[in-house]
Amino acid sequence: MEHVVIIGNGISGVTAARYIRKMSDKRITIISAESKYFFSRTALMYIYMGHMSFEDTQPYEAHFWDKNNIDLVQDYVQKVNYDDKTLHLAETTPIHYDKLILAVGSKPNKFGWKGQDYHGVQGLYSKKDLDLMERNTRNAQEAIIVGGGLIGVEMAEMLLTRNINVTFLIREDRFWGGVLPLEDSLMVKRHLEKHNGLTLRLEEELEEIVADEEKRAKAVITKKGERIPCQFVGLTAGVSPNVDFLKGDQLEIERGILVNPDLSANIPDVYAIGDCAQFKQPNGQRKPIEQVWYTGRMMGETVAQTICGSPVEYKPGNWFNSAKFFDLEYQTYGWVWNELKEGEAEFIWKNDEKELLLHFIFDKESHEFKAINTFGIRMRHEVFDHWLNTNASIEEVIRNLKMANFDPEFYKHFEKEIIEAFNKQFDQNIKLAKNKWWKSLLPQ
Repeated sequence: MEHVVIIGNGISGVTAARYIRKMSDKRITIISAESKYFFSRTALMYIYMGHMSFEDTQPYEAHFWDKNNIDLVQDYVQKVNYDDKTLHLAETTPIHYDKLILAVGSKPNKFGWKGQDYHGVQGLYSKKDLDLMERNTRNAQEAIIVGGGLIGVEMAEMLLTRNINVTFLIREDRFWGGVLPLEDSLMVKRHLEKHNGLTLRLEEELEEIVADEEKRAKAVITKKGERIPCQFVGLTAGVSPNVDFLKGDQLEIERGILVNPDLSANIPDVYAIGDCAQFKQPNGQRKPIEQVWYTGRMMGETVAQTICGSPVEYKPGNWFNSAKFFDLEYQTYGWVWNELKEGEAEFIWKNDEKELLLHFIFDKESHEFKAINTFGIRMRHEVFDHWLNTNASIEEVIRNLKMANFDPEFYKHFEKEIIEAFNKQFDQNIKLAKNKWWKSLLPQ
């Protein structure tokens, strides 16, 4: 019986196992050093905040794995011998594979900061990171977070629930400036600054972490020479593929494991999925490494098809993502860059009082709808996906926006305001204010 071995029990690896089992009776083994059972990584913050237990984050009961004949091994893979298809583990006897799926995830970035390995300094990615954070913050009153991305926001929210003051050191001149356009970034910044105990230090970088006699962090020194006391330092300046233990002469690795469109690596019968995979040829405008929950799930489904005899290429479709900045919901569909690309135009509607923002991107000449960022407004993925796939115009999107909104009462309340703002911005170019089509947009 063919043996499929999966290293990593995150969303990518477990999805691959589930779909292989649905389509075959192959022997399946999942190896993970992090935890025996699969859990929802995005829920780690809620354990720290006391909203749920670790057991609550496990989507499947313990009997699920036996019922589906999936073996679980909690151990660390020390070496992979690709010639004889053998995995050498720290404590378990060697395991032979016929097909190998590498779903080894990411690790927090470290950029060689002086003091980055002191006690009380860490990232937040794994269950072990969460356990370490519980110990590291037990008596903390002041914390520094380096990097202003989504993981940093989650960590800040966690710390504030323990009444630990948080200072963000953000290298850019605005929050998440490498991703969000200016207006969007300012909306997030205003929302974050409403929370007591949270301070944003823009255009500020970490120079050094200072420790006490027990080698525990007690302060940071910034590149501007300022010394800021703290008892905890969170390193949230992104993540990178967790592939150091796989580097050698055989497996092709750049930042991640190089894969083809079917997720196969350069070695026969070896595949890579999820955060650790790097596409040799990126799909359109998508990044070669996609470290997002839903793309990991899609890669797991894709590789399962191939391993079960129905080879397919990974085709994720239109880019989308969602997140929360404390209480501010964020969604994006299509590509909204931090600055307009050539040939693009934008329409922004916002309500600062209610913390609502819609940021539309469309083609300047054809008016084809290209993308949207939304804040404080929950939209329907399938509707925007349809508009992107059918090359809908910005006018069609504005006219039918209520179809995309989860809360029809919201759109009914702001419909006229959004349309009038759109018309006002583009009246001279497309003369919407004087024709019958504009009148048809207004609520009846």
